[in-house]
Amino acid sequence: MKIWAKLMKDGKIKKQFVYERDESIVYSKFFEYLTDISQKLDVSTPVLLKTHIFNFAKFNRVKFLPKDFVESFPYDQLLLENIVL
Repeated sequence: MKIWAKLMKDGKIKKQFVYERDESIVYSKFFEYLTDISQKLDVSTPVLLKTHIFNFAKFNRVKFLPKDFVESFPYDQLLLENIVL
């Protein structure tokens, strides 16, 4: 499994990271993946809703906006994309 995480500001990628694990995606562990990615990008972990997981499962991408974060978030969005091989 590979997830491409991007922090976007004004339509440009400010930080990016490819999160890799030696397993297929397990949606019950999605919060664990999100926490690991957030720590690596040095941002707070956003609130994860069922719709976020459904969007990732259906469209292979999910977008977290500043309203999804409890703490201040200095970017326009955190975008996670599933890299399908």
